Amino acid sequence: MAVLVAGGAGYIGSHTAVALGEAGRDVVIVDNFVNSSRRAVDAVRVLSGAEVALVETDLCDGDAVRRVFAQHPITEVVHFAAHKAVAESVGEPLAYYRNNLDSLLGLLEAMLDNGVHRLVHSSSCTVYGQPEALPVSESAPLGAESPYGRTKLMGEQIITDVCAVRPMDAMMLRYFNPVGAHPSGTLGEDPNDVPNNLVPLVMEVACGRRETLQVFGDDYDTVDGSGVRDYIHVVDLAEAHVAALDVLAGGYRGAVAVNVGTGAGTSVLELIEAARRATGAAIPFEVCERRAGDVAKIWAATDLAAGLLGWQATRNIDDMMADHWHWQRHHPDGYRR
Repeated sequence: MAVLVAGGAGYIGSHTAVALGEAGRDVVIVDNFVNSSRRAVDAVRVLSGAEVALVETDLCDGDAVRRVFAQHPITEVVHFAAHKAVAESVGEPLAYYRNNLDSLLGLLEAMLDNGVHRLVHSSSCTVYGQPEALPVSESAPLGAESPYGRTKLMGEQIITDVCAVRPMDAMMLRYFNPVGAHPSGTLGEDPNDVPNNLVPLVMEVACGRRETLQVFGDDYDTVDGSGVRDYIHVVDLAEAHVAALDVLAGGYRGAVAVNVGTGAGTSVLELIEAARRATGAAIPFEVCERRAGDVAKIWAATDLAAGLLGWQATRNIDDMMADHWHWQRHHPDGYRR
């Protein structure tokens, strides 16, 4: 009996694979390594102390996905595999729609064909667009403002429609902004190209790989003019997936979207200060124009996660920066070193 972790060599997927292994589940990682590393899988095996099966394939290949189910005793699925950069999705919308939706459709079809009915799906707070009220709850109006966000919104609708008429139950976790790394320093975020997320860029400046940091906008209606986000430690986020699977295994029926965040907002400039405390580096930055698709501020209402999943985040922004810096210092070139 095993859990298929789609995109399990990626940043969030690999941390979740560790948490699942530590919880006693057998793990099968499926990844095409477009934006991930096989060394992450090695780290998962060491940290979890478990045998972790690995299948290298593209989830957009329906026949290949069906072979995974034929070859492994899959009973539940956690789905991470998706392109995930807001700004990139604005410039490459077709690539995002094709990859993010095709991979989900093929996975759902294989699950139904093989009688697998428990799914935890990686969604995003981008489905809210610019929220009308804060903190944003799961009942807030939906209105994604980028192709990436719309793929997540469409994915939620597809899953909800399937669960309404077929034997499938799903938790759709709306992540806020995952940062940090495993406290061991052996597992972290390692994008293959220029990072799309803030914290890896901050850490590259801190360690001297990059001269300065770009801050996109300082004229938002926020505490200091910079964008405000709900940053969550990636290990907290990983543990939320284990909790969600446990609830499904306990008999939860239907499909539900759940916010996964800390319930507090941190501005970009506040995050930079936290990174300075963790690293001891100056971290110079320059202010640039706003990016297309970015919202001014957003943070989560977390009541549903606490009540339904029995889960809440326990790590703060200083923990996030310290753990990410621990990873960065030990892996200045990511998994390549």
